[in-house]
Amino acid sequence: MHSKRRRNLLAQTKGYMWGRKSKIKLAKVAVLKAGVNAYRDRRLKKRDMRALWALRINAAARENGMKYSTLIDAMKKAGIVLDRKVLSELAAKHPAVFAEVVKAAKK
Repeated sequence: MHSKRRRNLLAQTKGYMWGRKSKIKLAKVAVLKAGVNAYRDRRLKKRDMRALWALRINAAARENGMKYSTLIDAMKKAGIVLDRKVLSELAAKHPAVFAEVVKAAKK
């Protein structure tokens, strides 16, 4: 039991530097800290992506003569239901379609 637990712990620390990959006490701390960082950064990744989407939408909206906040408000009032991720994809990869969405929101 002890050796299996030790083996599994050391397998998780493969690639770590210095004693953190081979000494049990240091490896335990390293694995716990890595788990905490991974958990936190999964949430930060979502936050960063949403900020990137807003930035892309704003840039594309300004090219079409609108601001980000005005566009989102106009879309809500026009009943256009597209989330920011999809809008961002349209703005980056399909500018003509995005321009049509902006045009529809302006009416």
